[in-house]
Amino acid sequence: MLDIDNILSLKEDSLTAITKSLAGRVKQRRLEMNATQQTLAERAGVSLASYRRFERTGEISLLSLVKIAVALNVENEFNNLFSNKIYNSIEDVLTEKKIRKRGKTNGKNR
Repeated sequence: MLDIDNILSLKEDSLTAITKSLAGRVKQRRLEMNATQQTLAERAGVSLASYRRFERTGEISLLSLVKIAVALNVENEFNNLFSNKIYNSIEDVLTEKKIRKRGKTNGKNR
């Protein structure tokens, strides 16, 4: 029998690992910039308490995370989130490759 609570616990552990890893990368970038937590929090426009909690637990609002990314000059990395197409089968990949999209050439359609 499938233990739903156990599966949810595993997913929660994975989510925590992802958020803590992200917080660790942000902290590393902050240290590379030779900035204190307070300096980065001020630059980002987030409270020092929120920023400290983020580095410690990985928990922060999406808006605050975007503000931190802007303060670290990495906001363009958000453009890559969810941008890769997901294929459900090899047929989807092959169909995608067969469909060629063409643009206009010299203002005319080909």
